[in-house]
Amino acid sequence: METRKRSLVKAVIWNALGLTIMALVGFFMTGSFATGGIIALANTILGFSMYLGYERIWANIRWGRHV
Repeated sequence: METRKRSLVKAVIWNALGLTIMALVGFFMTGSFATGGIIALANTILGFSMYLGYERIWANIRWGRHV
């Protein structure tokens, strides 16, 4: 089983990467760093919450694991 701390660190790193990529996409789509940043921040907050919950749910599912 994965610890909560490990799940949290993985989620933070994943979302930092996503924030960077989404900010660049938002900038190229809108031409505005501010708008791109707002889009990226909203995506990161939602994505972080969903990813963390998703990881915790799967940490409790035994299917497909070899012990």
